[in-house]
Amino acid sequence: MNFELLLQLIINGLIVGLLYGVVGMCFVLVYKSTQIVNFAQGEFLLVGAWVCWAFLIYMELPFVVGFLLTLCFMAVFGVLLQMIVLRPMIGEPIISVIMVTIGLSIFFQSLTKWIFGVSPQSYPKVFDTQSVSVFGLNIELAYLMSTIIALCIMVGFFFFFKYSKHGLAMRATAFDQQVAQSLGISVKQVFAMSWGIAATVSATAGVVIGMVNGVSDSLSSIGIKVFPAVILGGLDSIVGAIVGGVIIGVLENVAEFFDSQYLHIGNMYDIAPFYVLLVILWFKPYGLFGTRDIERI
Repeated sequence: MNFELLLQLIINGLIVGLLYGVVGMCFVLVYKSTQIVNFAQGEFLLVGAWVCWAFLIYMELPFVVGFLLTLCFMAVFGVLLQMIVLRPMIGEPIISVIMVTIGLSIFFQSLTKWIFGVSPQSYPKVFDTQSVSVFGLNIELAYLMSTIIALCIMVGFFFFFKYSKHGLAMRATAFDQQVAQSLGISVKQVFAMSWGIAATVSATAGVVIGMVNGVSDSLSSIGIKVFPAVILGGLDSIVGAIVGGVIIGVLENVAEFFDSQYLHIGNMYDIAPFYVLLVILWFKPYGLFGTRDIERI
């Protein structure tokens, strides 16, 4: 067994899993505050990555400036999307709102293809050295940067929800929208804020992955990969989203290793997380950290 390759893949899986966890947190954030499962989450990564690429290529901005402008753009983008498209759907059946997010996913995929084309594009060179050696393992600098950013985002989420006024308002809205409104909390503002944060944080993950693999339509598939991670951890658990993301990130890399070395089935990288998801949900229907929902009939 090639233990060095296995260790390399596990480390890569941990790093990518943290990104999955960050995007999963956005899934949970939108679901807890609005009770909507956003199937356009992957398109937030795609749009953010393309917008940053456009700032760097067409406007020739430094990476830091382009990245910060992208975050500002995506924050406004997420808020406007909620206000214009999703706010009129308040009070409608949940399945109707979910179908709207699926429609948004298809729309943004088509829009980015029309604007930027279908060919993958590479980011300009950001670092002088693309990878560094850590204990004999080659790690992409972009992934190291993503690890630091992901940890900062997680710490930021903790302090935001625990100590800030807006974070407490979001927690109250997630617990009970009617009670929150009776306490003077603007539920509409909370909804818009949650979509703005989700778009901004997801765009961060899209830019990092785009720096390593280039920008292409495949970025939107991250949303589909993150969905099992969220279900695995629990659809209403921030901690569960992080744990589920790390598990899925490591699992798909380990599955790829054993498939390439021994099984030779093919495509295990993509399908292994879904098999494990099914097995775990047999025993934990609400996910590892999800809240058990008991209804009286």
